Amino acid sequence: MGYVYALLAAVLFGANGSVTKITMEAGLSPAQVTEFRLVGTAVIAGLVLLVIDRRAFRLPRDQWLIMIVLGVFGVALLQATYAAAVQLLPVGIALLLEYTAVLMVALVAYFFLKEPVRARLWVAIAFVLVGLAVVAQVWASTLDALGVVLALAAAVCLALYFLVGERQVSLISPLAVSFWTMTIAAIFWSFVSGWWELSPGIFSTPVDIGRAGAVLEVPMALPLAWNVVMGSFAPFLLSLAALRHLPATAAGIVASSEVVFAFVVAWVWLGEALEPVQIIGACIVLLGIILAQTARVGKVIDADLALDTGPITTIAQRQEGDRK
Repeated sequence: MGYVYALLAAVLFGANGSVTKITMEAGLSPAQVTEFRLVGTAVIAGLVLLVIDRRAFRLPRDQWLIMIVLGVFGVALLQATYAAAVQLLPVGIALLLEYTAVLMVALVAYFFLKEPVRARLWVAIAFVLVGLAVVAQVWASTLDALGVVLALAAAVCLALYFLVGERQVSLISPLAVSFWTMTIAAIFWSFVSGWWELSPGIFSTPVDIGRAGAVLEVPMALPLAWNVVMGSFAPFLLSLAALRHLPATAAGIVASSEVVFAFVVAWVWLGEALEPVQIIGACIVLLGIILAQTARVGKVIDADLALDTGPITTIAQRQEGDRK
C-alpha cells in the first residue's frame, strides 16, 4: 500500500504541472496562481487539523523563525519560481530541473553537515550533469535561458525545504508543518501576487482544457480547485500515508516518477513532445536522481517499533532516520 500511495501522489503532482500551465495561459500570472494554491491548501490543512489535532496550532516560540524561513523560501518562492519556469519551459523539463534538489541535498549533507554519503553520489552527479546537458541540448540552445534559471532556483528552494523540513517533522506534526508553512507563504505572497487586481469574474472565465484534443471549455474555478485539492493537498496526504508503510528513501525514489508522469501528461494533453535524444537525457537524469536519493547514509529504524508509536511519530522518525 505504501508504494500505491506514493505512486498516486506522484501521478497527481506530475499532472498538476499541466493544470498550472493551463490556468496561466488563460490569464492568471504565476504569482496569482501561487497565491490561490497556497491559500487553498492552508485552509484545507487548517480544517483537517481542527478535526484531528487542535494542539498542532500551538507553535513553540523557538520554532517561529525557522517556520518563517521555511514558509518564505521553501514554499512561497518554490511555488512561484516553478510556476514561472513552467510558463517558459515544457512542464516535464521544468520539473526535471527542479528535482535536481535531491542532488543538492546530498551535496549539502556531505560538504556542510558532514554526513557520510555513499560513493554512488559522485556517479549520480555525473549522470545528472550529462543528462541535463542532453535534455537542454546545450549544443543547440533550444531551452529558454530564463526558464532554466527559474527552474534551478526552484530546485534550490526545494532543497532548502528538504533540509529544514525533514528536521521540523521530527519536532512537529507533518500536517502542522504544512499548515504553518503554507499560511506563512500565503501571507508573504499576498503582498506581491496582485490578487487585488483580479475581479470575481475571473472564476467564471472560460478555460480550454481540451488542448491536444477537441476544445472543451470550463470555468476557471474548476482548474483552480483541482490545483488546490488534487494538485496540492491530496498528494501531500498520500505522501504522508506512504511514509507510514515505507522508509523515506523508498518513498522518495517512487516520488521521482512524478517527472515521468509530468512528461507523459504534458505530451498527451498539451502536445509538448520531446525529441528522442531529450527523452534519453531525461532518463539519465532520473537515474542520477535515484542514485542521489540513496546516497545519504542513515540510522535504520525498526519498522515494527516505529509503528507502535503512532502515525505522527512514525512519519517523523522515518523521515529523520532515513534522510539523515
